[in-house]
Amino acid sequence: MTTPAFCVCVPARNEVQRLPILLDALAAQAVRERIRVAVCINNSDDDSLAVAQDAALRHRGRLDIRAEACTFPPPRAHAGSARGHAMAMGHAWLDGEGVLISTDADCRPPATWIAANLAAIDAGADIVGGRIVLDDAEPIAPAVVALRARFDDYWAAVRAIEDAIDPAPHDPAPRHGDHTGASIAIDAALFHAIGGVTPIASGEDRKMVIDAVAAGGRLVHPPSVWTRVSARTDGRAEGGMAIAMADLAATLADGTAPQVPAFEHWRARAQWRRAERAAHGVAAMLTHEATLPPMPADMALPGSVPAGAAVSR
Repeated sequence: MTTPAFCVCVPARNEVQRLPILLDALAAQAVRERIRVAVCINNSDDDSLAVAQDAALRHRGRLDIRAEACTFPPPRAHAGSARGHAMAMGHAWLDGEGVLISTDADCRPPATWIAANLAAIDAGADIVGGRIVLDDAEPIAPAVVALRARFDDYWAAVRAIEDAIDPAPHDPAPRHGDHTGASIAIDAALFHAIGGVTPIASGEDRKMVIDAVAAGGRLVHPPSVWTRVSARTDGRAEGGMAIAMADLAATLADGTAPQVPAFEHWRARAQWRRAERAAHGVAAMLTHEATLPPMPADMALPGSVPAGAAVSR
């Protein structure tokens, strides 16, 4: 494999504790090349910039870190602006050619993370989603781990439904289903073609992926691409992982059973996508899907999902 130029792009806000963990993990990556890291430190009032500068010296043989402190005005002081700026930094650094790899300041990727992303791009992908797992270096309540495992089983069953009814030849099973800002690799030319990251308060990562797929990009979810994320509940981004963790904690605290869309809704949606794409194309299908009402959460989250139980053509 010929390694393309690449840059890891990181938005960070008041991440003086977590940012060194991420940068240490990047320095330990199993790639020979010195690793470019573009960090947008936005609207921070701690020493995150100094931490990034210290890491640049500590890892100067492995990491080439460019950190910029930005203060966005209140209407734009959010993850969309910060991620967009970090990735624009990376795009300019690469002169528009190569691979941009998004992650978050509270991640701790395994040593294989960059190499696995680049291998997927080399195999023909344009966008690579990375599976997210809770960082086992932090204390996590066993009940939270168990509930996350039930959600993992549920989403695996949903993917099995999709693979049976509307498979993507370039994204075959086994695959995970995650493509969040914690781990997204995207071809730099495709990133430029879609106009970069939309500056919205939350969901900017998913919007970037949807825009890239609508533009013809091939999205893949190989099991080899994954990263650890903090299990903290006091996150920095609206709608981020910390909110999901807080919701899990609240569910456990009040003893309610989580409700999710029943599998019949996913079967109907997969059939709809297949027909809509055949009739109108990918871009039109995605645009139309964005206008559909949310699926009803009308089924209690299963305790476990037996293999094949939810799949039906």
